[in-house]
Amino acid sequence: MLELLLSAPPASPLPAATAALFGLMIGSFLNVVIHRLPRMMQRESDNYVAQESGKEPPHTDRYNLMVPRSACPHCGHRIGALENIPVISYLFLGGKCRKCKAPISIRYPLVELLTGILSALLVWRFGTGLAGLSTLLFAYLLIAMTFIDADTQLLPDDLTLPMLWCGLLVNLNGTFVPLHEAVIGAAAGYLSLWTVYWLFKLATGKEGMGYGDFKLLAALGAWLGWKMLPIIILLSSAVGAVVGIALILLARAGRHNPIPFGPYLAAAGLIALLYGKQLAQTYLGFAV
Repeated sequence: MLELLLSAPPASPLPAATAALFGLMIGSFLNVVIHRLPRMMQRESDNYVAQESGKEPPHTDRYNLMVPRSACPHCGHRIGALENIPVISYLFLGGKCRKCKAPISIRYPLVELLTGILSALLVWRFGTGLAGLSTLLFAYLLIAMTFIDADTQLLPDDLTLPMLWCGLLVNLNGTFVPLHEAVIGAAAGYLSLWTVYWLFKLATGKEGMGYGDFKLLAALGAWLGWKMLPIIILLSSAVGAVVGIALILLARAGRHNPIPFGPYLAAAGLIALLYGKQLAQTYLGFAV
């Protein structure tokens, strides 16, 4: 991996530094998406069920990614602009609400830092053209899906499907792979996990994964092509197995507790984006 990092093409540090600052701000918005999107879906579901039953919808107030303004969940204190500066505000406030002193989750600045670091790395690696800017969208969608899946074991269609279509559009002119490889990658990505799902269900009577995992792998196939799918599946399975075993040993999860697979697919997709070709060549070298 060190050799892969050192072999990356040189680039000016200014665009990467700018991307890092931009990524910090996007990370702050992603925190809103991670928190609110599942709740928006639940509210919509509740209203639909109520209407089908002839009842009044329980949620009539506006609730989306913009409204209402962010507030402390403990005391309702509205978060001001100076309290919403990525990472800095968290450090300045000591990780606590300014009004009621309730603790603020460390995950908020961590998501901002992760987004900023990945933004800098991707711009450094791919530049500021179509490829570089599109990889930022790729990473931002994966970050949001990773934490939503970790919280709720859901991969929303509002994220997976736009990612799939964006992957196909980005590859219209072969930005990452030829379009025909992207189309085959989308179909093969979906059908591969769909097949595993049904084989596992027929053998055990249980569901081993959700449909969102099929759509996420299809989206990764649309961006990176069908040739990357074996690497993505191997990487995600290996990381998932290691983390799952570690959680069981640390008694943080039981053997029968479901573990979301989306975060491992997302991590594998990012690795494949950055170093997939080198990893494929290394794998083929070992195979020979």
